[in-house]
Formats: sequence, structure tokens, C-alpha cells
Amino acid sequence: MIRPPTWLTLTAATAVSVAMVVLAPLPAAAEGPEQIVNGTFDNGTASWWSTANTTLEVDGGRLCADVPGGTANPWDVIVGQNDVALVKDETYEYSFFGTAAPGRVAKALIQLPVDPWTQFLAVNPELSVSGNDYSYTFTAPVDLPNAQVAFQVGGSATPWRFCVDNVSLKGGAEPDVYVPDTGPRVRVNMVGYLPTGPKNATVVTGRTEAVAWRLERGGRTVAEGETVPRGVDASSGQNVHSIDFGSVTEPGTGYTLTADGETSRPFDIADDLYGELKTDALKFYYTQRSATEILDSLRPGYGRPAGHAGTAPNRGDVEVPCQPGVCDYTLDVSGGWYDAGDHGKYVVNGGISVHQIMSTFERAKTDGTHSDGDLDIPESGNGVPDILDEARWEQEFLLSMQVPDGKPHAGMAHHKIHDAAWTGLPMMPHLDPQKRELHPPTTAATLNLAATAAQAARLFAPYDADFAKRNLAAARRAWAAAKADPVRYADPADGTGGGAYPDNDVTDEFYWAAAELYITTGEKEFKDFVLASPHHTADIWLDRGFDWGHTAQLGRLQLAAVPNALPDRARVRASVLEGADKYLAVQKAHPYGLPYNPPDFDWGSNNLILNNMVVMAVAHDISGAAKYRDGVLEGMDYILGRNALNQSYVTGYGEVASKNQHSRWYARQLDPGLPNPPRGTLSGGPNSAIQDPVAQAKLQGCKPQFCYLDDIESWSTNELTINWNSPLSWIASFLADPVPAGDFKVTYTNHGQWPDGFNTQVTITNTGEKAIEGWTLTWSFLGGQKVRRHWNAELSQDGATVTAKNLGYNRVIKPGRSVTFGFIGADAPGPNPKPERFILNGTLGR
Repeated sequence: MIRPPTWLTLTAATAVSVAMVVLAPLPAAAEGPEQIVNGTFDNGTASWWSTANTTLEVDGGRLCADVPGGTANPWDVIVGQNDVALVKDETYEYSFFGTAAPGRVAKALIQLPVDPWTQFLAVNPELSVSGNDYSYTFTAPVDLPNAQVAFQVGGSATPWRFCVDNVSLKGGAEPDVYVPDTGPRVRVNMVGYLPTGPKNATVVTGRTEAVAWRLERGGRTVAEGETVPRGVDASSGQNVHSIDFGSVTEPGTGYTLTADGETSRPFDIADDLYGELKTDALKFYYTQRSATEILDSLRPGYGRPAGHAGTAPNRGDVEVPCQPGVCDYTLDVSGGWYDAGDHGKYVVNGGISVHQIMSTFERAKTDGTHSDGDLDIPESGNGVPDILDEARWEQEFLLSMQVPDGKPHAGMAHHKIHDAAWTGLPMMPHLDPQKRELHPPTTAATLNLAATAAQAARLFAPYDADFAKRNLAAARRAWAAAKADPVRYADPADGTGGGAYPDNDVTDEFYWAAAELYITTGEKEFKDFVLASPHHTADIWLDRGFDWGHTAQLGRLQLAAVPNALPDRARVRASVLEGADKYLAVQKAHPYGLPYNPPDFDWGSNNLILNNMVVMAVAHDISGAAKYRDGVLEGMDYILGRNALNQSYVTGYGEVASKNQHSRWYARQLDPGLPNPPRGTLSGGPNSAIQDPVAQAKLQGCKPQFCYLDDIESWSTNELTINWNSPLSWIASFLADPVPAGDFKVTYTNHGQWPDGFNTQVTITNTGEKAIEGWTLTWSFLGGQKVRRHWNAELSQDGATVTAKNLGYNRVIKPGRSVTFGFIGADAPGPNPKPERFILNGTLGR
């Protein structure tokens, strides 16, 4: 996740004052004097300057420059004027005429002329060959006699010609009022609703009494009723009503909802709404890969050369040194996923991301939701589910970040690796010329490695025993190293070229790592650590949700969801239900159905909302209670359009959806030759702190839900990251896997266990009123256990998942009757707990 570079960072005093627009117009003021000297170029190039790599000339009355190709960043080529006076609180109109041959997006700035280059105006005019007039307003936050006007025109692989004329800056302008286009006042999930799930909408209206609503499809009224007034919603500042049309179950396309004279955008009612989203959200990770060519044949429109593979101008990630004074070695840390819209790779962010991707598979491996070939990646067809192949790409990177034996802090993990200095937008990964550096090891990164490596050890055991052993060994080394050095924290000032990711409380990471190591090994050391941790019994269900800096929740969820023998596991599972009930209560009280409602929204609020939904989804898996799944479905309504801005936050999903997320290579907004982010990419979403200049210019005083811009430069509200798509993938997989409850019970008994094997008997009991005609039962082992011999059923195995089929003579199970079969299994290192998820003929037993 990118953090603000120093050249974009505003001081605290400035940050609260910058405003290109305000929320209410001020009285008209007299036009001020012209602040630009020689803006019509009647005096040649006087008062204007350029970087040494281009020469200014006047051509046809315009100031022109031939911009060289082969530059990396926008600021590599600049045309500008210094000593422009600004008066605090004065609103200025900045205008110019500009051309580009061929057409090009440039950057126009008014800023401090020295570090930290604070920007008072930052815009991206799309210049054409014929030329256009451009005009912007902003309010100066400070008195400044020497501001700089700059056109940044670098960052192009090919040369082009830039011309500008009639450059003007005058005070006395009326501030523009930014008003987002929110479309119709009836807000719905624009993707749609499941036939048997909840169906809710929100109406923005000035009315305080109930109004009539009407659901239509194909010109026919399907249902009607009255809204429920909800008053003023604090998160949006809007007076709203709710609509519940959950009684409608008929599948169909093109439904609309009308209330108070407004008609919603269209939506569907359909069974398989989340199957494509599950796949697309996971496909996102392939195009985030580092050090490998992205094949256009697999992702049409997204193909690119390998990034940071050591091919000029890249320095590459194959032999990366540490920051000066940190270490005396280099590491090959190629591979992994680029964290966000920059080229950095961070262990603490990669940790929660790959964990949630592996957890997505672990939850559903019995169901067959994820298979080999379903993501169209280079590894497809190798006999391993694609989701695990994709996770391995990141896990291999995390392993490579471990400090080698014999070196100081051996066994710990370096916190991050990224460029020594910030790069601009756009910047394709293979064109990044910056030096790459390893940053110091930290306890937080080390424990992320311990947790994910322990998890990977059991999940990869059925597919690659050597890789599983390598992960478990790395997890043990990391655990020991973290215990020996428990307070080695990231420097919060280490934010040049990449985010700092500071975290001065790693007790939660210790708890998460111990939980994963205990589940995988069953060993007393890790059990005792889990039971002794204050996080084990604390109320960890934060109103604001969990994220990379709050990971105790990951440990609690895993202990509740993954079979293990923890003595107080029943209490752990009950605590997850309590957390889910807490989020359900918040959701019920919220007029937009949000299971998240702090007084101000956080950076990446959409990710926090989804993580709260993960808690509800695990509660559903534990209890089978429909209310939790309904809560997850209603939470997705917000993500996909039922929100104050009336837009979907997932690229390609919904009639109006985010498409300009902050990224250096999905940068179509800045370069028409580049793509938008791929379908299924989540935007960070509303962020009350609005740290970036673009958001600060337009969103001062915004209510939480309105603190968002779909602009590539708004990195504080519109970023994409691997750890935001990971809960989206988790939740989409959960919703795409609606296994209904079945009328049966499975008794699974280990009758004997010896060092390399075990003897198991399985009994299926029909608890329903109808006979079960022909049966197929599936379950999954924890890790690398294998079926060797079996009787009274035909058994086969794929990875950790076992399928048992009747033998004909026992194909019918009458009501109240049972069938029994058994097998001899080959044991694997670690525990061999009883499976807890059984699927019989497509239904779930308990």
C-alpha cells in the first residue's frame, strides 16, 4: 500500500487549508492582477525555464519544447516559472492553452519550489494535437512570494512536442464547488441479489414520512410497498429511507426500483452472481506479479515484460543490497506480488494477503470451489489448484526475505524491498530505473513469515512435500528469531520510495503465528503460547475491523475454523459468533446496511468492511445460522452500489464502477495506451483523512461516505492493493459456494493411530424423511494424510480432499438408517484432527 512520498506530503497546517474547491460558493471578488510574467510569450521565453534536457522556443506565438523520449518520471522534463506570489486564503484561477504532438497527458502544478514540493494545485490535462483551453481554481493555503508554476512533461518512452500559450494566474476567482454525480437517489446493489437472500435498498429523500416504492421488470410491476424512514445517516449526511423487497425471489435481469420519483440503476436477481467475481478477484494477482512476463494470451490487454528482472533500465531484484549500514549481503528477492500501485513489496502486507488467499482455499477445499485451471495462469494444468499456485508466487518471495544463517538477525525477515526513491505515474515495472534496497529486519515481518509459512506447510503437503517442509522449517526459524528479538520495530520515518508500515505492538502477530504453528504441528509450545496470550480471551472485534497491523483476529478465526484440539476451542468459536453478532448489530442500525460505522472512515475502509464480513462468514460456517450469510450479502450491497455515491467500488462490476484506481501501470487516465485496472479490482474507498492533494482540493469537510474520488492521483481514497483484494476474494468465494444444509450426520472415528498410519471408520446417518438414493461423500484432511486401503466404499483422493462413493449394494440410505465404511490412512507430520466439513451429494452435514 503506497504511502505519501515526501514531494507530495503537506505539512499539518497546509493539509487542512488546501482547497481547489469548497463546499459552498463565496461572494464574487474583484479579479486580481496577473501573477504570470510573459504568459503570452510576446517577449520570447523570458522568465520561463526548463530542465537541461530540452530547449525552449517560441513557435507561432506559443512556448514550445521538444520533449526527449526515454525518461522515467514526469519531473524528468519540466517547463516552469518561479517567484509567483500567492496570498493566503485567496482563490485563484489558473488557465492556459496547451497542445501535444502526438497527444499526451501532462502534469500542471503550482507548488513550493523546494523540498517537500508541496502542491497547491495538481492537475493532469489531456493535451491534443489541435489544442484546448484549460482552467482550474484553487485556494492558496499560505502566503508565499516564490511559488513555482511547473509543467511536468517527462516519463515518455518516445519523444513528443509540447506547446503552451496564454498562461494566466489571477486572484479573485470564485471557488468551484465539487458535486459528485451520484445518479438516481434510489441506491441498490447494481450487480444484483440472490433469489433467496436479503434484498435491501436505500432512498435519499427530503421526505420524513414513508413513500411508496415499486419494483419493476420489463414494464411489469413485480412488487410494491412503502419505505421505512431512517432519519439522517451520519456517514453520508443524507436523510434516507430503507426498502426491503426480500420477498421477491423470481430470477431475472433488468429489475429497477422506483421511489419518490426516482428509478434505480438496473440490477439482476440470479443464483450465480458471485462466481465470476470470485475468479476475477483472484485473477488480479497474476497481473501484480513481479519478475515474470505477464502473458497477453492469458490477460488480453494486460501483457507486459517482466518487471524488476534485471533487464535495463531495471536494476532488478535478483541481487538486492540492503540500505546503507543495514547488512553486508545481497538477496535474490525476485518474484512476489507488487503490493499496490507502486513497485514495492512488503512482508507485513504480503503476509495478510497470502494468508487470506490460502485461507480462501482452506475453507473451501472440500467443496471443490477452487480447481486447477480456473484462473488461467501459467501454472494451470500442473495438478495443483490455481489458487495455491498463485499463493505460492507470493510465499516464495516471503521465504526469500528471511535473513540467512550466519548473518546478524538470522531467521528474521526483512521488512520490505522497494525503490530507493519515489517514481512517478505512469511507470511500467520493467521501465523502473531506480536502485532497489532491502530494509532492516523487523519482528512484525518475521512473525508474518512464521504464520504464513506454517499455514503453507499443511496446505502444500499433499502437492509438494519438499516445499511444505521448507515452509515449516522457515516458520520454526522465524518463530525462534522473533522470540529472541521481540521488539525490533520498523522505523516510521523510513518512508522514502515506499511505505514505512510501522507497528510497535506485535503481540497480535505473535498470537497469529503461534495459532498457525499450533494448527499445523499440534505442539505444546505453541498451544501454551496461544492459551497464555492476552489476545486469546480479549474482545478483539474492533469497530474499525482488522488489517495488516491488527492480526490477532486472523489467529482467532483460524483456531475457530480449522480443525484442531485446542482445549478451549468451543469458547473460541463462541467468541467468533459474538464478534459477528456485534457487526450484525452495527449493520442493522445503519441505513446503508454497513457492518462498519466509525465517526470517520479509515484508509482502505472497503477492506475493513470486507474483513468484518469475513468474521460473519466464519460465524456462518461454524453455526450454520442464515443471519450471518445474510449479513455478508447485505455488506456486499454497499461495495457494489448501495452507498452514498451510488457506485460500485469493484472495477467492471456495476453500471457505474471505479476504474481509475491509483496505479503506475494500470494508468489509462494518464496514458491512453495503458489499461485501467483489471476487472475485479477493489478500490480502497472513502477515507476521511483525504491525505492526497487531489482529494484535499475537492473533498474538504466531506462526510465519511463522500470522502472518495475515482481519480488515479487520489492515492489516499482510490488505491488498489493486494491486501484489499484478498478479503474480496475470500468473501466472493464464500458467496459463490452456497452449499445447502443436508439431512444427514457423519460420524468420523479414528480407531487407531500409529507413527505412520491410522485406521478410520466413517458412518453416514440419514436424519431426514426421504431415502438417500446413491451417495457421494467428500471431506478434506488437514494436511498431507493419504488414503491407502479402504472397504465398503470406493475412495479416491485429490490433494487433501477425499471422495467416497457407494458400492451399489449400499447406495440407498433409508430414513433413520446408516451406512459405514472405513480406510487405512498414511499419516503425515503434525496432527490428524477429525474433519469438520462433509459434503454429501452437494449438501452440507454437521
